[in-house]
Amino acid sequence: MIIRKPIEFLWDEGNQQKNWLKHKVKTKECEEVFLDDQKKIAKDKFHSKSEPRFILLGKTKKMRLIYLIFTTRSKKIRVISARDINKKERKLYEKTT
Repeated sequence: MIIRKPIEFLWDEGNQQKNWLKHKVKTKECEEVFLDDQKKIAKDKFHSKSEPRFILLGKTKKMRLIYLIFTTRSKKIRVISARDINKKERKLYEKTT
């Protein structure tokens, strides 16, 4: 998947605070990982039933590694879930960067 800049995000009441409450990932951090030149994006084959979903592994400006699930709606990115990357995912990110 190619992400063109500028990027627009779709934040609503359903997803705006969810990642902070569950995983202490701020909305700003979710947006920052899309600007990581080394980010990895893959199709989420297991959870793409009603709409295409994607997995993104990327770093924030403060070098925090994030695992993020997103979809696109009306040419905007809607973040579904974001959390810290685990050891296995960290190895994958570092191996390919």
